[in-house]
Amino acid sequence: MTAIETVRTRLRTDLLQAMRDRDADRARTLRGALSAIDNAEAVPTEAKAGAIKQASVGAGTTEAARRELTADDIRAVLQDEISERRSAATEYEAAAPDRAARLRTEAETLSAYLSDLV
Repeated sequence: MTAIETVRTRLRTDLLQAMRDRDADRARTLRGALSAIDNAEAVPTEAKAGAIKQASVGAGTTEAARRELTADDIRAVLQDEISERRSAATEYEAAAPDRAARLRTEAETLSAYLSDLV
């Protein structure tokens, strides 16, 4: 099993366990990480003038292979998620310390998955 498959499998397994444990914060964090990885795999679209007129017709013309992410790509996605949470926590520190603490906990939760991408 590759590092990428290991991380995805661990995220999904931990998400199911968080849902069983009714740990909404952890489940939301893991679901968000999985979504961020899925979004990173999306094929970029390029809008063109006259796109409808130039569109292909027939079965399978709307299918496109998703991007293949490397371990470095997934590490970058997770690090972006972690840094977003940490910077938001810093902004919330004075006005909403409970929200800041929750964001820091989410960042630490995601940090545990970076070790699988060595």
